[in-house]
Amino acid sequence: MAWFDGGKPIKVDGGIRARTQRGTIGSTWWSRRFIDILERICDKGRLSRGRAYARQGQVLSIDLSAGEVRAAVQGSRRDPYEIVIRIEAYTESRWAALEEAIAAQAVYRAKLLAGEMPVEIEELFAAMGVDLFPRDLDMDCSCPDWGFPCKHLSAVLYLLAESFDDDPFLVLAWRGRTREQLLGSLAGGEAEELRVEDVPFADRLADFYAAGATAHRPERRPAAAAPDLLLRVFPPPGDLARVLGPAYRELG
Repeated sequence: MAWFDGGKPIKVDGGIRARTQRGTIGSTWWSRRFIDILERICDKGRLSRGRAYARQGQVLSIDLSAGEVRAAVQGSRRDPYEIVIRIEAYTESRWAALEEAIAAQAVYRAKLLAGEMPVEIEELFAAMGVDLFPRDLDMDCSCPDWGFPCKHLSAVLYLLAESFDDDPFLVLAWRGRTREQLLGSLAGGEAEELRVEDVPFADRLADFYAAGATAHRPERRPAAAAPDLLLRVFPPPGDLARVLGPAYRELG
């Protein structure tokens, strides 16, 4: 029956291999939130086969941009299957309102400037009438399998969750706001002083999914923040900021 792709997949050399080879995929709260949504709305059997594909390295490439993920997955046929996963990317006006709401919360702003994703940010998005994580996914695969999602799509979804572990800003970039844009808005002219290390988004993703490199990815570390960040986020009364500023910088 030509519509079903149930054969053994062609082995791939240098594919993208999940570093979690057994047990649960996703270690941070934000990647687990994404996985929880998938496991609630998707067929569990196909997700299981997708995990196996992800761990075998059957995914050849993944490219994430605002509102869209494109990937190639090697199945049992000679030509890889083409994957597209779409979500809503928010408009500039929507992001301006979201950034204003984030900036109004000192703790959220401080954590994001330090390279962390605050747990409460999901509630902030909900209060603004939007979702941080997708509830519905518009997904397509060129394979002949009729199931939803097929194992090829499932493999890509699990690898996305692992990429979110290492860089939470990919969650926001998928919604249409890159790390550079968000941190530039939150920090204003202090972005350079805060020394938030960054490279172009496409280069980061290419490096993350470099062939053969997934098992040896560097440990995710929060970006270094300026030593007097606390004083700027929680300014003390009177002239204390002027007096304490040099001491904080000296300690840093």
